[in-house]
Amino acid sequence: MGSPTRTAAIVIHPSDPNIVYIAALGHAHGAQDERGIFRTMDGGDSWEHVLFVDRDTGASSLIMDPNNPRILFAGTWQVVVNTWGRESGGPGSGLFMSRDGGDTWTRLEGNGLPTLPVGKIDVCMTPADSNRIYALIETGDGPPWHGQETESGEVWRSDDGGQSWQVTSHDRNFGGRTAYYNNCVVSPDDPDEAYFLTAAFVKSIDGALTGVSMDGRQRPGGDNHDMWVDPTDGNRMIVGNDGGLAISENRGRTWLRVQLPLAQMYHVTADTSVPYNVMGNRQDGPSTRGPSNSLTGGFGGSFIPRGMWHSVGGGESGFATPDPTDANIIWSSASGSGAVGGIVVRYDERNRQFRQVEVWPESTIGWPAAELRYRFQWTFPLLISPHDNETIYVTSQHVHRTTNRGQSWDVISPDLTTNDKSRQGVSGGLTPDNIGVEYCCVIYAFDESPAQQGVFYAGSNDGLVHVSRDNGETWVNVTANFPDLPSDGVVRGIDASKWDPGKAYIAVEHHQQGNFQPHVYKTEDYGDTWTKIVDGIADSPMSYARDIREDPVRPGLLYLGTENALYVSFDDGANWQSLNTDLPASPVYGLYVQEHFNDLVVGTYGRGFWILDDLSPLQQLTESVRGTEAHLFEPRDTYRFHNRTSAMTMPNDPSAGENPTYGTPINYWLGSEPGGSVTIRIENSSGETIRTLSGTSKVGLNRIHWDLRSEPSTEVRLRTKPLYADWVDLGPDGWRSGGGQITILEPPGEYTVVLSTGTTTQSQSLTVMKDPNSEGSAADVAEQVALLRVMQADAAAAAETANEIEWVRKQLDDLEEFLEERGETELLDASGELMGTLIAVEEKLVQLWETGTGQDQVRWPVKALGRLTYLARNVATSDFPPTDQQRAVYEILKERLEAAAEELEGLRLNTLPAFNRLLQQRGLSPVNGGR
Repeated sequence: MGSPTRTAAIVIHPSDPNIVYIAALGHAHGAQDERGIFRTMDGGDSWEHVLFVDRDTGASSLIMDPNNPRILFAGTWQVVVNTWGRESGGPGSGLFMSRDGGDTWTRLEGNGLPTLPVGKIDVCMTPADSNRIYALIETGDGPPWHGQETESGEVWRSDDGGQSWQVTSHDRNFGGRTAYYNNCVVSPDDPDEAYFLTAAFVKSIDGALTGVSMDGRQRPGGDNHDMWVDPTDGNRMIVGNDGGLAISENRGRTWLRVQLPLAQMYHVTADTSVPYNVMGNRQDGPSTRGPSNSLTGGFGGSFIPRGMWHSVGGGESGFATPDPTDANIIWSSASGSGAVGGIVVRYDERNRQFRQVEVWPESTIGWPAAELRYRFQWTFPLLISPHDNETIYVTSQHVHRTTNRGQSWDVISPDLTTNDKSRQGVSGGLTPDNIGVEYCCVIYAFDESPAQQGVFYAGSNDGLVHVSRDNGETWVNVTANFPDLPSDGVVRGIDASKWDPGKAYIAVEHHQQGNFQPHVYKTEDYGDTWTKIVDGIADSPMSYARDIREDPVRPGLLYLGTENALYVSFDDGANWQSLNTDLPASPVYGLYVQEHFNDLVVGTYGRGFWILDDLSPLQQLTESVRGTEAHLFEPRDTYRFHNRTSAMTMPNDPSAGENPTYGTPINYWLGSEPGGSVTIRIENSSGETIRTLSGTSKVGLNRIHWDLRSEPSTEVRLRTKPLYADWVDLGPDGWRSGGGQITILEPPGEYTVVLSTGTTTQSQSLTVMKDPNSEGSAADVAEQVALLRVMQADAAAAAETANEIEWVRKQLDDLEEFLEERGETELLDASGELMGTLIAVEEKLVQLWETGTGQDQVRWPVKALGRLTYLARNVATSDFPPTDQQRAVYEILKERLEAAAEELEGLRLNTLPAFNRLLQQRGLSPVNGGR
C-alpha cells in the first residue's frame, strides 16, 4: 500500500474481519500513486489497489451497504495543497460504486448527478433502507472557476440504490468549507433523518430537503468533523469536533461534552514566574496560558486542572510571548477565532484586558495575498528583542518593529521573499477560502541574535533566507549558500546562537511540495556558509523538521522537533538521537527552554504541551562521563513549594495535565551494571544523613526524586487483628500498618547528595530554596521545623511502644490455642488479664477497632498517636511558626503519650515478669517483651 499518509475511511467487512478497505487520500501535496481505494483479504498481510483514478486524485469517503457487504460507494477527490494555496476540484473527483466487493467499480454519472467538475465528496447510507443514499458534494455554487461556470448544490440524494439522483439542498450550512468538513451520517432507523457536519451541526428529518443548524444544548460543538451513530440504536451518537467529543443518548437533544488530552499548539513559550507558566496559541482556541505546576495536592490528587488555563488575548494561531521582565505582559500574534488578519495583541494579566495594536488594521478576510498591503500569514512570527523588552518584531513580507508598545510600527526591511504573484492568488479551488493559511511569500521565521543586538536572521515560506548585521539597515540574501536545499521550502524555525552572533540554526521543510526529508542547517559566519546537520534523523515520511533550539547552558547541545519525534544532538548537530522517551508521536511545532527551572517545554500539534523536567543530565553528559563506571550529576536548585488551592474542577479529568514529581530530581549515570545496590543518601549541612533512597540500576541515565522530606518516623505494625474483626487479613508479612509516621519537609538550606553503587561513592551539593510565594520567614520555618522534630521523636517513641505491645499480644494470641489444648485454665485467665491490660494501654495510642476499609476511621475515635500525626500536618501547612493552640494541643498529647509509655514500663517491670514466672513453672518459654 506504500505511504498513503492520509486515510479518509476504514471499512471492515461485517462477517469477515480479514477483509478491510482503506480510502486513501494520499499526502495531497502533489502527484502520488498511493491514492484511491485499497483492499486486504488477509487481515493486512497484503493489499490490492482496487480503485485508482489518477495520481492527482485520492479517496475522500467510502461506505459499505449495511445490508449487503458486496456493495460499496466511494467518493474521490482531486486536490493538491501547497504552501501557496489549495486547489480542490477537477475531473478526478467523482462518485463510484462497486457491486462485487471492490473487484470492479463504476463511475456514477448523469441521472441527476453534477455534470461539471466537483471537489470533495462524502457518501452516507442507512441500514433502514439500502436504496436511500446521500452524497455531500463540493461544487462552485455557481460563480465561475478558471473562467468556466460551476455546478450548484450541496446535497444529492438517491432513492433507488444509486441509479438516479436529485439535488435536495443548496444550503451551504450542509457543506460549507468542504476542505475542512464535509461529513454526513444517516440514522440507522429512519432514512429521512440525516446529520451534516461542518462548523455547524445540521439535522434534517425530511431527507435533506431542509435542515436545521442546531444551537444551544442541541449543538455538540463547533467545527464538527466526524460522527458515529450506534447502528443498533439511533439515540446513541458521538460527534468529534475541535473541542473534543460530544456524546448523546437521546438523539442529540442534549450532549455530554468531553475534553480529551488533545490540543494543536502552534508554538510554545514560557514566562519567568515561579512556578513558570506555559503559553501558546491553540487551533480553535485562544492564546492560552497555564501553570507548569499547579501546586495542588488536595481533592482528586496532584494534577493541572483545565480550569487553571485561560485566554491571554489573542486568536488561535501564531505566538503568545511573555515579556521577560514582567510576566503579566503577554504579546500575541494571531489569526482565526474571529480575528482574521495580522492581529497583534498586548495583554495585561493584572486586569485581564488587552489592546489590539495591529501593524495595518485592515481586514484581510476573503482576500488573496496579492491584494494586501502586508501579507501576514496565519501563524506569523512575533519576537520580543532579547536585548530590550520594549522592542517587538513581527513579520509579513517585511520585518516590522515597534518600540512604543505597538502605538506605531516601522518597516525595517524590504520584501524578503520572492514576491511571486503567481503564488499569491485565490486559494481553495472550487470553494475559495482565504484566511491567511495559504498566504505565500511571507517571512515565516525570524530571530535576533542574543549575542549581539541588531543581528537578524529571517526565513520565508517560499525558501529564502536573509541576514542583517546592522539593525535592519541592510539585508543579505544567503539562500544560495545552502548545500542540498531544494527550492520553495518553508523556513520553519530559526534559532540564533546565544554564544556567537554569526552562528544560527535553521529548519526548513518541503512536505507541501511532496518532499519529506529533513533539511536542518547551521552557519557560523552569518550565513556565508551553511552545514547540513541531519545524521541520525529517521528516514520516514514524518522526518521533516519543524523546529530547532539551542540549549542555553551547554554549547553544541541542540533539540530538534520533526513531524513525529523529538531529537537531541550533543555535538552541535553532527549526530542526532531520539529524545522521545514517553512523548507521544506527534508533530513538534515548538521548543522552548525555560532557563530558571532548566526544563524543555514542547508544543505539539495534536497532543498539547509536554515538559521534559530538568535538562541537567543532558547538559552534563560528556564523553568523559560516558566512560565512567558511575557519575552523579550536579542537581539543580530546588524550591520547597507548598500546595495551593485549586480551580473548581472535577478530579481525574482526562484533559488535566500532570504535575512534575515533587522535590528534586537526582540524576546519575551508570556505565555498567553496578556490583551492588544503588543508594542515594541526603545529608544536611551538619553531615547528618536525613534520608536514604534506593536507586535504579539500569545502564545509562537514571533518575529518582527526593521529596525534600526526612526519613519517616517509626511505623506502627499491628500484628493482631482489629478487635471484633477476625476476618481482616494481616498480609503476607504477618502485620498491617497502623500508621503513626511523621516525616518533615526539610528546611531551605544546603544539602549533600551522596551516590553509592557498591564500588564507588560520589557526592554533589544541593540547594533547597524557600517557596518565593510564601510569606513566612526563615526564622518562622526554623521554629516550625524545630517543633516538628520534637513531635517526630515523640511519634517514633509512641510507635515503638505500640509495636512492643503488639509483639507481646501476638505471642499471647499464639499461646492461647496451646494453653486451651493443655487445659491450662489458670494460665489462660492470667493471659486474658494481661491481654486486657495491654489493650487498655495500646488503645490510648492507636485505635484498635479500625479495619482499614470503608472509611472506617470515621466510626471510631482517633487516639493520641493519630492526633499527633494530624497535628504535625496542621503545623506544617505553610511557612509559619506554630500557633499557640498548636503548642497547647501538643503539650496535652505529649502528656498522654508519656503516660502510656509509663504504663507500659510498669507492665514490663512487674506484670509481664509475673506472667512469665507462671509459664516457667509449667515448663513453658517466657513471652518476649519485644525489645
